[in-house]
Amino acid sequence: MILSGSALVAMFVNAMWKRYIRLKSLEPGLDKEWVADCAKHGSATFKGSKVSLKNVRDFTWENKREHNSKWINTKVDIDEIVDVWFVIDHFHKIKGLAHTMLTFEFSDGQFITFSFETRREVGERYHPWNGLWRAYELYLLVTTEKDALHLRTNARNHKVHLYRVQTPPGKDKALFNALCDRLNSLAATPEWYHTLGKTCTTAIVDQVNLITPGRIPRMWRTSLPGYSARAAWKLKLIEDWGGYEATVEASRIDERARKWDGKEEYSRFIRAHLPPK
Repeated sequence: MILSGSALVAMFVNAMWKRYIRLKSLEPGLDKEWVADCAKHGSATFKGSKVSLKNVRDFTWENKREHNSKWINTKVDIDEIVDVWFVIDHFHKIKGLAHTMLTFEFSDGQFITFSFETRREVGERYHPWNGLWRAYELYLLVTTEKDALHLRTNARNHKVHLYRVQTPPGKDKALFNALCDRLNSLAATPEWYHTLGKTCTTAIVDQVNLITPGRIPRMWRTSLPGYSARAAWKLKLIEDWGGYEATVEASRIDERARKWDGKEEYSRFIRAHLPPK
């Protein structure tokens, strides 16, 4: 039997409607069998300028799969934030595909990184197509920078850039607090990740615009974070280290990171060649 064009359209619309109804009925969860690197969810409690962070990931990565699992609790003082850093991990040969994170540097030597990611169940692997269809929960990982960056620079051998963020007075504290509030929100009420609408970069943009409305306009570069450095540079969100091309060149840290001998403090070592504040 040969179906007419209108019949094929009707079948397609009906199939998509059924898919929509099924997806609408799905609910994100907190209590599932998660893979090891997102097994625990962080939380934050506040007392004045002091913030206590629970379930901070602090893995030591032997390679991109094998690691020594370690979750810690720590305290930071937001009055002691020294710098905020914007990280871009170019993990794919397609330039537009990248992962972005934020690191907060404190005067006591701590480097705390926030990374919006997918929370995957055992047996799941991330794929952008699946991320369009409620396949993964949105996960805000709070981790030591050594864990988050060493995994990418050394274990995975990715091309990684580190940019110093320009923040008006008090905005660094406000951003840290906003991320902690988001951390607590997701720990209480799970949400779906979405490949286009709710990703590592769009989630960061939402937090920046929460504390400074309209600071980062919606643009295609937020959906293709591999190009986000140029947007950040044009918007003066990151320091200008001698023009855009020079800034990108100076910000690269993976080549230096692969020379790390494991003795010197990792975060200090990878910043040794960066322009001073």
